[in-house]
Amino acid sequence: MSDLVVLAFDNEYTADRARERLLQLQEQRLIILDDLVVVVRHMDGKVDVKHPKNAAMEGALGGAFWGMLIGLLFLSPFLGAAIGAGIGGLMGHYHDLGVDEKFMKEVGDYLHPGTSGIFLLIHQVTPDRVISQMQGFQPHVVRTNLSAEKESKLREAFSEEAQVPQVPA
Repeated sequence: MSDLVVLAFDNEYTADRARERLLQLQEQRLIILDDLVVVVRHMDGKVDVKHPKNAAMEGALGGAFWGMLIGLLFLSPFLGAAIGAGIGGLMGHYHDLGVDEKFMKEVGDYLHPGTSGIFLLIHQVTPDRVISQMQGFQPHVVRTNLSAEKESKLREAFSEEAQVPQVPA
């Protein structure tokens, strides 16, 4: 079983430094990451997503999953009723995969303009040691557990490059 975890930070720069520390902790085998992505939400509202390639991670979910999840987090409040049903369907699909609306709302509340975050799929962790090493970054932790069955569905659903829903111009 893996955990989908979001660490949110109060500025645009901390997530990159925290990612480097997490990768060091992985080298020490204190945490085993299946996947990781950094999200920066600039003051102008623009969102940058960084999905580093790292040989020590499987990159299990890839850009399709992260792009769709992050797109839902930041686009759904602005899409309006015209395409609300489509977003509702996607949200239902994510709920089936272990990502519920409460989780999405909480992440959205933490990642407002001028902040950053790290989305992690954690396979294994030594909690006390990792927490002590990450405390200096002062993360806000948002977490949802994924059962083995839901993780399997998640991997299957996004193993191929899925198309990210297009927002009408």
